[in-house]
Amino acid sequence: MPRGDKSSYTDKQKRQAEHIESGYEDRGVPKDEAERRAWATVNKETGGGKKSGSGRGKPENHEPSRKGGRIGGATAASRTAAERSASARKGAETRKRNAAARAHH
Repeated sequence: MPRGDKSSYTDKQKRQAEHIESGYEDRGVPKDEAERRAWATVNKETGGGKKSGSGRGKPENHEPSRKGGRIGGATAASRTAAERSASARKGAETRKRNAAARAHH
């Protein structure tokens, strides 16, 4: 089975990944990165693609989903207002520069 083939995943796992991905996209994460993170989370929670068969199930571990929410914003909270502001200005400048570069191509 080639890498990236999702045929061994259950419908539930596919729905989970879709839901997680949309959450990342809502927060401004690029589409391909959001998809990568979503499937990484599903894999971590469920142990990868599920195969059918009695006794092959493992309990799901939802810690990876909780972890993301817990650690979110921890870095920003530990920085001063001036540091956050400088970082925001730098990010805005970078986005502006990248947008201009894409417009030229």
